[in-house]
Amino acid sequence: MMHNATSAQQSLRQYMLVTFNYWNFTLTDGALRMLVVLYFHQLGYNALTIASLFLFYEFFGVVTNLVGGWLGARWGLNRTMNIGLAMQILALLMLALPNPWLTIPWVMAAQALSGIAKDLNKMSAKSAIKTLVPDEQQGALYRWVAILTGSKNALKGAGFFLGGLLLAVLGFQQAMLLMASVLTLVLLGSLLYLNQEMGKAKHKVKFRHLLAKSAAINWLSAARLCLFAARDVWFVVALPVYLGEVFGWSHLWVGGFLAIWVMGYGVVQGLAPKITNRKTHGLPQASALSFWAFLLTLLTFGIAAAVQYGLYPQQVIVIGLLSFGAIFAINSSLHSYWIVRLASGDGVSMDVGFYYMANASGRLLGTIASGALFQWAGLSACLWASAILLAFASLLALPLAKISNAKPLTAK
Repeated sequence: MMHNATSAQQSLRQYMLVTFNYWNFTLTDGALRMLVVLYFHQLGYNALTIASLFLFYEFFGVVTNLVGGWLGARWGLNRTMNIGLAMQILALLMLALPNPWLTIPWVMAAQALSGIAKDLNKMSAKSAIKTLVPDEQQGALYRWVAILTGSKNALKGAGFFLGGLLLAVLGFQQAMLLMASVLTLVLLGSLLYLNQEMGKAKHKVKFRHLLAKSAAINWLSAARLCLFAARDVWFVVALPVYLGEVFGWSHLWVGGFLAIWVMGYGVVQGLAPKITNRKTHGLPQASALSFWAFLLTLLTFGIAAAVQYGLYPQQVIVIGLLSFGAIFAINSSLHSYWIVRLASGDGVSMDVGFYYMANASGRLLGTIASGALFQWAGLSACLWASAILLAFASLLALPLAKISNAKPLTAK
């Protein structure tokens, strides 16, 4: 009994440390994204060029999640998390150089490092939860995943606001130096206190096993790709530029509004277990993945139609975006729980890494399409593309419904 209590306390301490690392990283990552979008738009870059700055960020996220999961299983999740922190510090220092150095190739290279860092950090944090919660406590697993994911996105929203604030108060280069200093302190604490064996596979993991996934994980990954492509196709580049160009909002207003959106999104993610379990009083069925994606599809078609035909676009975008965020948050939380539930216990990071490779692929597709579609046909085209992708996300999740017929796990 005493051993179980001690083990639970150790797991909680490790969870808190992983979460603290993830929080700090996410805050700076959100600020960095907003700083890059606003600063280079201020310098006169168009939407497609700004989108290209994130091309390597998203592309290397695809590679990192796949290879990073394998590395996490071989080396341990503490090492992949700490490597991610170190690479983000280097990326921030690269962007702290004077303006003449900030050419397109240089910024893309820095963003590549940041993309690798972000996905190493996220994969490590999400995988770590699986190692800290016993398999028979699926209710606790759902709650812990929801809290980690929700708090992360709330802080990412705070990072958006922080990015706009830092640009207005300190300037671009000074903001980079400040964030690099904070992450250096976080890295030192992580090196000292994070468990060195966390997530390390008991058996030797071979590189050829990277793509050997179950059908359930493949379907879930495909749905995740479409889900996040649908978000980023209008949110990443098109929306911030649209708010500034069409509505005439200042950098601080743009950063503040998007910050509130992402923070609210994070709060809803944290509450997702209460929302989705309201009727069942248990764990969410796999069929919920398709249902919530379909609900979001209907909403996005409505927003797209209103913007296309000029029906109170400012009010529709503001209210529609808040509604989109709430429903998307539930979708994301359900997805995050199901991948951790389906992942293999030994070498969990490989399954989680494969899944987040699909997530990163969706972000890459959405980011490129966001700049290209906005420049070609405006925000309404981005919204129509989002609605279509969401419809695919709902359809691709349908085969997972049969998983709910399997022997249910206990919801402690």
